[in-house]
Amino acid sequence: MELRRRNLACNCVLLYGITLCLFSGTNLTAAIELYAPAEVLVENGTTGILKCSFKSREVISSAATVTWSFRPTGSDPGSAVSIFYYTSGKHYPGSVAQFKDRVKWAGDLNKKDASVHLIEAQFNDNGTYSCAVINPPDISVTAAQTQLKVVIKESLPQNSTAVIVSAVCGAVIGLILIAVVTCLIIKRHQTSHEYEGGR
Repeated sequence: MELRRRNLACNCVLLYGITLCLFSGTNLTAAIELYAPAEVLVENGTTGILKCSFKSREVISSAATVTWSFRPTGSDPGSAVSIFYYTSGKHYPGSVAQFKDRVKWAGDLNKKDASVHLIEAQFNDNGTYSCAVINPPDISVTAAQTQLKVVIKESLPQNSTAVIVSAVCGAVIGLILIAVVTCLIIKRHQTSHEYEGGR
């Protein structure tokens, strides 16, 4: 009877310890936080960049991996195919002929960057690109997604920053010219008055 009570007490303590570990937030793995722009516009025939950055609590190890997948516009979520895989400083192309030799590594895992270049973007590249990162024991629970739209040059939005900077520079140069001309006119006017006064 005494032995049974001891076993029951030990089992209760063990169960309590496991429960405490589970509810205290002890976690063997943590989720990597991934960041990617919601939409990217790339001119047809040019090289675009698919950006993906991440946060991991772990030191980047040689076991860290990056996987990029593609799903064409209008297709169901289950139709995504792997187009790029990176690990230990080496990259491996996916099995999709459309992307053969066109997806190149552009990131730096030590800088938490998992970006890739898409070379010679084509209209049939339109779709959703997903980036997943694993840095054991951290994993990305949900992949970061970017919607790529390949467009003709005329469809690209004009860079409003460049237009604003040009306008401001033009206005400043115009004001300087007006100030210089005004100073010259005033100086000339004063010189003629002094000359007339001397007579």
